[in-house]
Amino acid sequence: MPAVRRKMPSMRRVSSRQNPIVARFRELARAPGSDGTILLDGEHLVQEALDAGIVLETVAFAERVIDLLSDGLVDRVEKTGARTIRVPDQVLAALSPVRQPSGIVAIARAPGATLDDVMAVAPQLLVLAAGIQDAGNVGAVIRAAEACGATGVLTTQGTADPFGWKALRGAMGSTFRIPIARKLTLQTATDQLRQRGISIVATVPRDGTPLPECDLTGPVAIALGAEGAGLPDEIAAQADRRVTIPMRAPVESLNVAITGALVLYEASRQRLGTKAMLNAEV
Repeated sequence: MPAVRRKMPSMRRVSSRQNPIVARFRELARAPGSDGTILLDGEHLVQEALDAGIVLETVAFAERVIDLLSDGLVDRVEKTGARTIRVPDQVLAALSPVRQPSGIVAIARAPGATLDDVMAVAPQLLVLAAGIQDAGNVGAVIRAAEACGATGVLTTQGTADPFGWKALRGAMGSTFRIPIARKLTLQTATDQLRQRGISIVATVPRDGTPLPECDLTGPVAIALGAEGAGLPDEIAAQADRRVTIPMRAPVESLNVAITGALVLYEASRQRLGTKAMLNAEV
């Protein structure tokens, strides 16, 4: 791609792992910044961020992949006003949190969403993530939420940050398109749901209403708990409904992301019907 090659010399080159830019990337690999900055790893996620209008601050390209990128990606990034740098493989290894970096790492601004934003679209179909500790599972739940037409996501304290790099990779761009309120106290989340007339549906491994028989058509928040421990007792005990996915023995439980996807799919099916779901624009 000749156009890309002409741009390489004008792109700043960072060749030292001790450069302050490297330290900034490494800091965001540990946790999103208090200023709203996040780390994006991989070409797909950067493309999704561009498509969603996410603000990119700095984008680092491995020199070995610049000629292999999707047509126009470098141009798209530069047109946003983001700082672009090119780096050799050893510096990219320091910038990226993954063992085998794909070739692009970026610093971006997380989209902001208030509780009002999350609950704005009625009838609400929400996910309440209460203590999901694995970041990959959080990302997968957010991906399933968007796929099934959920209107928002709430995450409580003790849940992996949905804007951490691993959760972002798991969501594959869905985090940029669905409103998410994070780091809520459990009390704040449940109080807000009740004040707005949104039913809390607790997912439990046994003794709940079988999923096909549970009414999920009204304003609901599907509560998903920690891997292993499940939902906090106060949610499971005070929920408006408890739902259980029927399973054949000897299986007793499912991964939280699979549970969330199945319940969300059933909620969407009840609301739209299977044929309408297949034709819906997501």
